[in-house]
Amino acid sequence: MLIEMNRDVFPLAKAFTISRGSRTEAVVLRVDIHRDGFVGRGECVPYKRYGETVESVMSQIAGLPACFDRIELQSLLPPGAARNAVDCALWDLAAKTAGARVWELARISPPLSLQTAFTLSLDTPERMSLDAQANAERPLLKIKLGTEEDITRIEAVRQGAPDARIIVDANEGWTPESYSHMAPVLVRLGVDMVEQPLPADDDDALLKLDRILPVCADESCHDRSSLPNLKGKYDMINIKLDKTGGLTEALLLKEMAIKEGYQVMVGCMVGSSLAMAPATLVAQGVDIVDLDGPLLLAKDRPNGLKYEEGNVFPPESNFWG
Repeated sequence: MLIEMNRDVFPLAKAFTISRGSRTEAVVLRVDIHRDGFVGRGECVPYKRYGETVESVMSQIAGLPACFDRIELQSLLPPGAARNAVDCALWDLAAKTAGARVWELARISPPLSLQTAFTLSLDTPERMSLDAQANAERPLLKIKLGTEEDITRIEAVRQGAPDARIIVDANEGWTPESYSHMAPVLVRLGVDMVEQPLPADDDDALLKLDRILPVCADESCHDRSSLPNLKGKYDMINIKLDKTGGLTEALLLKEMAIKEGYQVMVGCMVGSSLAMAPATLVAQGVDIVDLDGPLLLAKDRPNGLKYEEGNVFPPESNFWG
């Protein structure tokens, strides 16, 4: 088994801003695993918030033994971007070797197209209103917040897209006081939920808040081991393969979270269709899908996922899985 790693850079269609900063390109790591004449592919997005860089992820993967399988991988690497790319490449490799689709190997139903959110990045209220107008026909908008002008921003977005369903993401930028102040306004404006309003290491205050606006765990939820610490704080969890460490753990996390009464969202980092493809399997039947990464790029990978009328379609066999 030969593992090949490639650093790929995708310019964004426009600058993408959240409460932690801005970027103009997506830097990803593609992993190709060669075995018996077949090649399996996977992609991860190393994330600075979790102490990851392309170099650190490559170092983790380079330290893997010469031979291992997908089950062994779960203990060889921790949850995170490195394991995600390798895990998804192994799923793709297994499907190609078997002449089957990944969902057949995973024993899940054939995937259907899914309504996906489209993200509007943080900007001035005026520009966010214009962005909302330009995307008002999309059925679900995700709005990046996390600053003192959040109410003005969300009012501007609602004015620009009066009929769209809206969710917001504070990226750990709020305080308990700001949640209590803003939640009634956001509910009045028809916002469905907020992602990660408080810092992940300081979210116990959620236990005491009246969560009239449902709260989704993002930075606070990585894999199944995260769930005990979320009890009583969150109403929903956001599953991202770069946090779980791949499709294998993501499917298990989804199953456990639903059993424990959480609603489920499946999200993504800003990456190409190769990163989204396995996530479309996890996203089947969940409450919210946010797999818009390729829509934020100036150009996606060849033969990538199909997006049409607010929906994302599962991958074709010549692309992944």
